[in-house]
Amino acid sequence: MPKIVDHDKRRVELVEATWRIIAARGIEGATMREIATEAGFANGALKPYFPSKDDLLTFAFAHVFNQTNARMGSSTAHLHGLSALRSYCHEILPLDAERLNEARIAIAFWQRALTDPAKAALHDSSMEQWRERLFAKLREARDLGELKEGLNDDDIVGGIMTFALGAQITATLTPEHHSPEQLKSQLEAYISLISSESGALVETGGSKGSA
Repeated sequence: MPKIVDHDKRRVELVEATWRIIAARGIEGATMREIATEAGFANGALKPYFPSKDDLLTFAFAHVFNQTNARMGSSTAHLHGLSALRSYCHEILPLDAERLNEARIAIAFWQRALTDPAKAALHDSSMEQWRERLFAKLREARDLGELKEGLNDDDIVGGIMTFALGAQITATLTPEHHSPEQLKSQLEAYISLISSESGALVETGGSKGSA
């Protein structure tokens, strides 16, 4: 009886091997041969799944995005307003080894997206999903009376996205100045600027619901 191959599982195994190679050697060191070896595949065995490294990188970015979204859904399921917004952002920030590896995949993907319209479009649509969800959490926070009056939601969401995505770069390049504790503190500083209860939501001083 022929062996049944779980192709989706194989693709995820290759993505995880790609993470490890990029973490150790950078995107240029992530050759198809190295990825195949890391995943325990023969070099030619990758072709049916990913004809090129660009195809693999695109799948890896989509996988990271979906994985992050799953964590976001789980971590915010029972939270509301600014507490939900905080936990949502924590899943983007590189606060542990898994999220740091995801950041490395994102950075490699951004580099390719600069000259690849299809990758740029995928990134734009993915980020638009995050923006829409952040807007929803801000509306909820406003209904709960948690936001200062007179703030512009576009500016708030833009600031959060700039901080969260920028943190993926800075934590990767200069981890000594962007530890998980520092990133959380920086996020709290931003939340305190938009909160109607200044200081009341800071994690170290009694959070209303942190991740």
